Amino acid sequence: MQTRRLTASLAAGLVALTAAGCRTSPNVAAYVGEEQITVAELRSAVDDRLADPAVAEAVGGPGSAYTRQVLTLLVREEVYAAAAREYGVEVTDREVAAYVEQALAGQDAEALYAQAAGEGYSREDVRESARQQLLRRELGAATGEVPPVDEAALRARYEEVRGQLERLRLGYFVVPDQATADAELAALTADPASYPAVAARFPGQNSLPQLEETAAGEVSGPLAEGIAAAPAGTGFTLTVPQVVGVVVVFVAERVTPPFEEVRPQLESEAGQGVEEAGAGVVDEFRGDLRLTVNPRYGSLEDDVVQEADGGVVDLLDDDAAATTGG
Repeated sequence: MQTRRLTASLAAGLVALTAAGCRTSPNVAAYVGEEQITVAELRSAVDDRLADPAVAEAVGGPGSAYTRQVLTLLVREEVYAAAAREYGVEVTDREVAAYVEQALAGQDAEALYAQAAGEGYSREDVRESARQQLLRRELGAATGEVPPVDEAALRARYEEVRGQLERLRLGYFVVPDQATADAELAALTADPASYPAVAARFPGQNSLPQLEETAAGEVSGPLAEGIAAAPAGTGFTLTVPQVVGVVVVFVAERVTPPFEEVRPQLESEAGQGVEEAGAGVVDEFRGDLRLTVNPRYGSLEDDVVQEADGGVVDLLDDDAAATTGG
């Protein structure tokens, strides 16, 4: 009986040792759940990025620090892929391309990629970051953490902020006295196109020679209240402390962009709340995954592969093994 117990105990120990060994293979850089990132895959990923001269110059060529940076990206990509499978969500390449184009808002894409390369990231890293942003939004909606962004919600938000979205064409200048202010304002009201000629007669540091366009929400200071109340094609006069004379303010035009024009902006704003909820979903999901990084490369701390302090000694530490999921 005692022999059988010892044999059974030994067998159980061998099974445990074999299971542990499966997650400490020298050919595996990291385990993410049931998936593996092999050493060969990691080396290839590093080499692919360093093939870009701008990336190679930025990071100073191959090295342990850059290898950890790339391994962090690969682990993160696997985590997001696993979370997407778990919750049945997907982001297509076309959606990623459209999101990047929207985020650029007319800016030069090459400038974005050059900036990323200067930090050691490839074009694909930029696209993967965009994919993960979109996945966070999908996960936030799919798990019911926040209500989905629908047409009704967007239109309601538009009505809330339309006053701040309004754009104005306005100008102002300073005249010597109230009588002159009244006369010049009357002339502008009768002929708004005459503003440059009228303003030219009263130059100064507190005068605008031409009508300028600005967002209503950006107007502040002593003129703000009057500007907010003035209909298009009208103006007002007032005195301002430390300004000698009377200020004439003319609001030539008020334009509120239509819903469809600002829809992308509203969607982006709403998406941020969904994305934050999705980030919480990813964090919780990551905590339930068995994540193990080969000590040769470091240890995973707060979603980043960091240089290990204890090296192989950590393998003998039960607490450390439990923390890393080994």
